[in-house]
Amino acid sequence: MRDELKRGFASDNNAGIHPDVLTAMQNANIGHCIAYGDDIYTQNAIIKIKEHFGKEIDVYFTFNGTGSNVLALKMLTESYNSIICAETAHINVDECGAPEKFTGCKLLSIPTENGKLTIEKIKYHMHGFDFEHHSQPKVISIAQVTEMGTVYTQNEIRDITDYAHKNRMLVHMDGARLCNAAVNLDISLCEITADVGVDVLSLGLTKNGAMNAEAIIFFNKKISNNFKYYRKQGMQLASKMRFMAVQFTTLLSNDLWKKNAKHANKMAKILAESVAEFPRIQITQKVEANGVFAIVPSEIIPRLQEKFFFYMWDEHKSEVRWMTSFDTQQQDIEKFVFLLRKLLK
Repeated sequence: MRDELKRGFASDNNAGIHPDVLTAMQNANIGHCIAYGDDIYTQNAIIKIKEHFGKEIDVYFTFNGTGSNVLALKMLTESYNSIICAETAHINVDECGAPEKFTGCKLLSIPTENGKLTIEKIKYHMHGFDFEHHSQPKVISIAQVTEMGTVYTQNEIRDITDYAHKNRMLVHMDGARLCNAAVNLDISLCEITADVGVDVLSLGLTKNGAMNAEAIIFFNKKISNNFKYYRKQGMQLASKMRFMAVQFTTLLSNDLWKKNAKHANKMAKILAESVAEFPRIQITQKVEANGVFAIVPSEIIPRLQEKFFFYMWDEHKSEVRWMTSFDTQQQDIEKFVFLLRKLLK
């Protein structure tokens, strides 16, 4: 097998497409369908999403997570607003300034130890209201799972949404790994979003076995008024939407989303437990989803990456990130640990 085809621990984006999803896309590739979402596949996908998130929602499919995040935030804000997020948030670190460019808003980032926002941390930016010299805080954006691999509990999210609404603000959730979080907490997708007061969700299934399944879910239809025009202007309206839609229908049927996420989470636990035997390796975050963060001796990292590619997280601390996927195999972990043991001798 060529090196570029080997399963590594860089990202769940590097994994392929679940066979059931690929089959569904092939089955949808028959005949002609009306474009831009006016097809039976898209309507069925929306029905399926409503089964998981509630009937009184608006759903819009997008091409990628950045597009989903940016357009959701655009819909919630005016250019004079600000968006509060964790310093490690994807919208702050990994979207090339797209949220600020397309919303015109200022991102107010908060340092965290574990990627999670708290009311006490948020309060630091809660000032300047009705003062025209200050950007007006409007949205609190949280990630579930966080960029540090940690998971917000239902109570933690409810605390944030209650606080936001009390201060006439809204809450956006980046749910790129929402399935992994729900599995960790052993609850439904609705219980971790709509039921705890989230206003808008960027739902991602791409990291959980899809090819390009991303969507924005508005739990309050008043917020989504005229969103279809924003999506078109934002270049996120797919013409052959049926192929995106069947991915949602497939993954949200027969608990496939749950099976995939459960397997990825399990593999991360096994990986963390396996490397914990090495005194020179320090796990830095709770392993609550499918990510393992660890401090590793810097001299062995390049040699590890030659065989099992992964990313550095913090070069100054020699901290790495190892991600597992729906298709990670226990043999992958065993081979990785074998190499690690050899290099640490």
